[in-house]
Amino acid sequence: MAAPTLPSVLIPIAVALLIAWRFYSRVRRTIGRQRFSAVRPWITVTLFPLLIVLLLLGNRAHTLPTLALPALLGGAVLGVALGVYGLRLTRFEQTPEGLFYTPSAHLGIILSVILLLRIGYRMAQGYLAFGSSAPPPGNAQSPLTLLIFGAFAGYYVTYAIGLLLWHRRVREGGLTSADNTTGS
Repeated sequence: MAAPTLPSVLIPIAVALLIAWRFYSRVRRTIGRQRFSAVRPWITVTLFPLLIVLLLLGNRAHTLPTLALPALLGGAVLGVALGVYGLRLTRFEQTPEGLFYTPSAHLGIILSVILLLRIGYRMAQGYLAFGSSAPPPGNAQSPLTLLIFGAFAGYYVTYAIGLLLWHRRVREGGLTSADNTTGS
């Protein structure tokens, strides 16, 4: 068996480094007080539902395991419930310096770690299957992967919607100083 060529070794390393960097950025954003960004929630509210629709449309072309669609939708429902819970744990602040919020670090970190572990597991499966005659597994067809992605997407979309609603109430002057830190 010939030694692997340099590009075939560098690509998985580069992908792993990119995922590690994005994971670090995401976890860092879920810890501590954050300034409200008027743009970031809109990106989340747009991107994740679009990804779910693309997964659903892409999977229509394949014969899906019977649990794939229920797993994705069930994960999204679970994520919405976690997002509502996360918003209740969030501390919102309106200060002269701007709007700030402190999310529950535990929920964001747990979801991110679960997703990262699943991606790592699927990448390892694909890498190990690369040398065999078996086709690499399809990430978008695994019910467990779809469940985890659905929960991740549902959580972040719900959380982003909560931030946008809070921002609108603040902008319209509907919050009193007591409401700013209650997390509701």
